[in-house]
Amino acid sequence: MIEQYKKMIQRFKRDIGVEADSELLFKALCHSSFTNEIEREDLGSFESNERLEFLGDAVLDLCVADILFNRYSVSEGTMSKVRAVVASEEILARVSKDRKIGNYLLLGKGEEKSGGRERDSILADALEAVLGAIYLSNGLSKSKRFVYNILNEYIERSIKGKLLLDYKTALQELTQGLYGIRPDYILKKEEGIPPDNLFIVSVNINNEEAACGKGKTKKGAEQEAARKAYRKMKTFLEGKK
Repeated sequence: MIEQYKKMIQRFKRDIGVEADSELLFKALCHSSFTNEIEREDLGSFESNERLEFLGDAVLDLCVADILFNRYSVSEGTMSKVRAVVASEEILARVSKDRKIGNYLLLGKGEEKSGGRERDSILADALEAVLGAIYLSNGLSKSKRFVYNILNEYIERSIKGKLLLDYKTALQELTQGLYGIRPDYILKKEEGIPPDNLFIVSVNINNEEAACGKGKTKKGAEQEAARKAYRKMKTFLEGKK
């Protein structure tokens, strides 16, 4: 690790409340855009956080499953849904933003200019990489404690039905229960040029457009359309009670 980054890692440990090997934490904060840029400019060779992120993703799934199994008396189906929500990119990015992990990321100049420090996918991956570093440094027990500390609020809310992210599944369950059909998603338009393109998708129920959604990806646009349709239907149904 370059000398100039040692103080940064110490600040990261103090501010985030993380205890792990400094070299591993440095690696966890190195985005591939940074390591590629360093190599292109012949300034050295560093490994990006991609391998640690891969490991951290697996550790996260295990820790959340362990927490749900040992702390909550819920069904296997509920455990699967809760884990999918709390381990999602959106929630991990929220946690990463709350803990200001983005302030410590090492990014390439291009990624920095394009807003990478606030990009959900980069922030979520960095958090998983940090968890990978904690696991390698301290083992499963402390990894589970870290996961519980950062995700317990979201686990509680998800179990109580107050945190919903997979709106496509929720909408499908709702429409199948009411009408015995699945929603249809139709790509209406694609605007712009990658990576600044925008997808516009409609969700149809009973051959009628229920809502439209926009997103940087087709899946994201579908989720946004499903979210709008789901909330509209829930509001209507609750008003009939």
